[in-house]
Amino acid sequence: MSLMMYLDGEMVPEEQAKVSVFDHGLLYGDGVFEGIRAYDGRVFRLDQHIDRLERSAKAIMLSIPMTHEEMCRATVETCRANELVDGYVRFVVTRGVGDLGLDPRKCPKPTVFIIAAGIQLYPEELYETGLTLITCSTRRNSASCLDPGVKSLNYLNNILARMECNHAGVAEGIMLTSEGMVSECTADNIFYVGGGVLNTPPTEAGILNGITRQTVIEIAADLGIECRERMFPVSDVYAADECFLTGTGAELVPVVDVDGRIIGNGKPGAITKRLLEGFRELTKSEGTPIYD
Repeated sequence: MSLMMYLDGEMVPEEQAKVSVFDHGLLYGDGVFEGIRAYDGRVFRLDQHIDRLERSAKAIMLSIPMTHEEMCRATVETCRANELVDGYVRFVVTRGVGDLGLDPRKCPKPTVFIIAAGIQLYPEELYETGLTLITCSTRRNSASCLDPGVKSLNYLNNILARMECNHAGVAEGIMLTSEGMVSECTADNIFYVGGGVLNTPPTEAGILNGITRQTVIEIAADLGIECRERMFPVSDVYAADECFLTGTGAELVPVVDVDGRIIGNGKPGAITKRLLEGFRELTKSEGTPIYD
């Protein structure tokens, strides 16, 4: 059965879900998106995701032709149309159809589409054994040049780093700032544990302030685990007791090897396991219902 897509106010089969070759989202990466998870028939933290989508759109002066409530409702309806219980939702807003020039004024109407489908970013066994990472030579875009809070359609910076990971045969890679400090991974935020304290880069490091990242910080606070948002070099990760990544698709996945350095004892650590358990418990009880 083909997927049903929300496209500019209509639910259409995926074969009919088409955008113009003159859409500025395609031509220039001019648009914004959100990746959202559904768990057990509920959309997790939907309001927060739509809030961030609205902030991203406002930052690039893109007017979404829907209210917050309409976007939430369309997301749920797309999940329902695909009988989604557990899966991934991609909500995309582009500048819309224009001409071959850059001028956004030539795009009178934004394009809006929503995809709801299954996803599994990492095999389940990696949550038990942990990931191997490399440090990528591709540096993260500077926060002084492009606001990292804008979740835009232009992911070339991340894709170039991801190609390095593919070449090295690893699942993820750490991206550094232009000053050589840890920023984030190609698709995930990064944390490490040292002396019982969580450490993660701040937004000034050019990171996207992930919804899962913020959720994990909240869970840590509830568990009495201190979390510091600060700049640090990759050598701090090498010397860490534990390390893990967070993301909408990844949830919370342990890291056991970075650039050939074994992290801790080479196995997912106790704090990582507690946080993952807490996160999965939260997803069982929180979210916007898909099926009333």
